[in-house]
Amino acid sequence: MCADIVEHGDEIISVGQLNQQAKKLLENQFKGVSVLGEISNIARPSSGHIYFTLKDEDAAIRCAMFRSQNLRLNFEPQNGDQCVLKGQVSLYAPRGDYQLIVSSMQPAGAGNLMHQFEELKKKLDVEGLFDQAIKKNLPKQPKHIGIITSESTAAFQDVLTTIERRAPISQVTLIPAMVQGDTAPRALIAALRSVLEFNDLNPNPFDVIIICRGGGSIEDLWAFNNESLAREIFDFPLPIISGVGHEIDFTITDFVSDLRAPTPTAAAELVTENYFQLTDKLKEVKTNLSNLMQGLLAENSQKILFSAQSLKSPLTLLKEQSQSLDNFELRLSGAIQSIATSAKQNFQILTSQMYQSSALQKFRIYKDLLNNNLKSLKVQQANLIEKRKLTLQSMSSNLKAVSPLAVLDRGYAIVMNNKGQVLKSSKEVKVGDILKSRLAKGELISNVSKKN
Repeated sequence: MCADIVEHGDEIISVGQLNQQAKKLLENQFKGVSVLGEISNIARPSSGHIYFTLKDEDAAIRCAMFRSQNLRLNFEPQNGDQCVLKGQVSLYAPRGDYQLIVSSMQPAGAGNLMHQFEELKKKLDVEGLFDQAIKKNLPKQPKHIGIITSESTAAFQDVLTTIERRAPISQVTLIPAMVQGDTAPRALIAALRSVLEFNDLNPNPFDVIIICRGGGSIEDLWAFNNESLAREIFDFPLPIISGVGHEIDFTITDFVSDLRAPTPTAAAELVTENYFQLTDKLKEVKTNLSNLMQGLLAENSQKILFSAQSLKSPLTLLKEQSQSLDNFELRLSGAIQSIATSAKQNFQILTSQMYQSSALQKFRIYKDLLNNNLKSLKVQQANLIEKRKLTLQSMSSNLKAVSPLAVLDRGYAIVMNNKGQVLKSSKEVKVGDILKSRLAKGELISNVSKKN
């Protein structure tokens, strides 16, 4: 429709349509412009947005900076401040106001500093000082952690508290240094060199260093954009973590260090991460071991329960063995009776034959035969009795091996209630109950006065 408006000047449109088309034209043509000017008429409503006018000697433009963008400011703009604004030209259609929607703001002096920052960053990057391939790895369990910062900063207390909470066995030493001002770069370099001197003379050397400070403006953090400091960090033999400023702040120190943390507290968390993971791992192993032991106990308890259910009562076994002995006795008595009957019949036959033949010689022959049969009967009877005796002894031994009475001989007792039921838990009795304890020899009657 824009092209139509330009080509057909006689087309009639509404005011709203005109403003909407103008808004689109401005936003498409002026994306990401940077403007220098003086802030005036600043207003801060409860919504958190900032409204103001940016002016110079020749002109003025209304500006709006919404809450999501101004929360990232590291300074508080005031009327009369010279600032560099970056944003998008737009138009507030309801009123037809031409305005700049601000995405970022810096004091005017910061523009030159940002140029210096970008130039130094580009230079060191080309030289390879930011190469990730040569970054040193952090120790997994650092024993001695050095913190280079100002003792008076809140950043030092945050780092110290975090390390003490997450890795209390690590030694922490402050290497004090100025972190702001013209002399700060020299102080930071001197602190790094003192670390190396300490390591040469002491048996508990530093094994990792944290350089940190809290947030601030680009001027406040400028000490960490020093070229000499960057080269000192690059040549430093120990791993260095940079925790300078807030998450949105970046310095040359961040790029040249072995690891960059968004905040000082995050730097302390990174250096103690393996300690923290080790604690979680120990808890996990403890839980798994506990679950394994509980599983084994439950499995063994189930096996014991099944074994107890399949174990016959000693009285039942005694009755079965007694019945077997009775069967053996009846079979033995029947065998003896059968042999005696057979011998008697043979004797009668022989006697009859002897009388029938009336021959003394035959009588003697049959007499000897009878004597032999009687001897054979006695031998068979003795062998059968001995065999049954051995079988009985074997069964008696097996019975004693599984009998709980054998356990009583080792000092144990079987505790029963007044109904003769065996007790397995103190939950089955009450104070005042009468209990009977069977020992290897004799029994005891006791009264329950207390239970645990």
